[in-house]
Amino acid sequence: MSLVLDVHALQTIPPSNINRDDTGAPKSAIFGGVPRQRVSSQSWKRAIRRAFEDELGADQVGYRSKYVADLISDRILELTKDSESAWEAEKAAAAVKSLFSAAKISLTEPKAPAKADADADGATPQRMSAGQTGYLLFLSPRQIENAARELIELDGAKPTKKDADRILDSSHSIDIALFGRMVADATDYNVDAACQVAHAIGIHASEPEFDYYTAVDDVVEDREETGAGMIGTMQMMSSTLYRFATVDMVSLQENLGEQGAAVDAALAFVRAFITSLPTGKQNSYAHNTLPELVYVTVRDTRSISLVNAFEQAVQQDDASSRRAEGAARLAGEARSVQEDYGFVPTASFVIGLGGLKESFDGLATPTTLPALDAQLREALSVGQEAS
Repeated sequence: MSLVLDVHALQTIPPSNINRDDTGAPKSAIFGGVPRQRVSSQSWKRAIRRAFEDELGADQVGYRSKYVADLISDRILELTKDSESAWEAEKAAAAVKSLFSAAKISLTEPKAPAKADADADGATPQRMSAGQTGYLLFLSPRQIENAARELIELDGAKPTKKDADRILDSSHSIDIALFGRMVADATDYNVDAACQVAHAIGIHASEPEFDYYTAVDDVVEDREETGAGMIGTMQMMSSTLYRFATVDMVSLQENLGEQGAAVDAALAFVRAFITSLPTGKQNSYAHNTLPELVYVTVRDTRSISLVNAFEQAVQQDDASSRRAEGAARLAGEARSVQEDYGFVPTASFVIGLGGLKESFDGLATPTTLPALDAQLREALSVGQEAS
């Protein structure tokens, strides 16, 4: 039996460049035959991972890097530094290489050790690298810790493939469990994502505008000379965005290995989805808004995006604000799905500013962000028991 958690949000972003393409322009897409602002799912997932660090602590969030092998060797050195059998950097690097070899994950030859600052005796210590992967590899803090301790226990003996499996294919962090992991040269360690995040898209037509700016040279200004020290342009956009994400609770429990951990992870994801924000050009535009509407559903069928509520671009008129029209459209699409397809959520909740949740009367339980946590925990726990 399925159990999915869908999260929908409407969020207005003021003039900004929250997520830009290779030319520096705000990302966009054609939807419903008109250009819309777009914020990539990758951009928002990055912001969500950073929000996990603030809420759960950095030790609960994975490392995505080409240099995870060095994180393991550094941990080995840290764990053994005060023991009678302290490891040398070369031994730690060799042990990590043997682990990756057993896992069939390729490491490139380490570059020449980087020069560090001279120590008190004037000598320049050198850092021994275990090498780097050819792509960003996702490992959790617990996997790094387990790898270091296992290699210390082996004390130079080569780990087996079974050892590598035990270390690298368990104890996943919340972001690995949610967003998945691809290991290009060792697909046994791939983790299927339990979460899907849509590209946020404007509910109305919009196009970039150019912001012409000048910078004054303070020294030149004091000399009473004319002219700007620098001039340029930046592109910016402003839109009310429709955002959507879904979590497969069955897959999430499989990835984390425990029902309670899956519920905790899902709740953390919902909070991070609502409160996080990509930081592109943030210092220039301070686009620090929150969603004006959040609609959350728990389903025992399948995930359902409501993006087609905005296939026809919203047109603002004097009778209704753009965000009020967006809320009404979203509620109307949700009602149509229930009435015409019979896909009725087992639980649904709505958070809305300025009366926006009134559009969801009879459709969802009105709530607040502080109260949503307990309500959603109960709904998910009941759903897991039923499934």
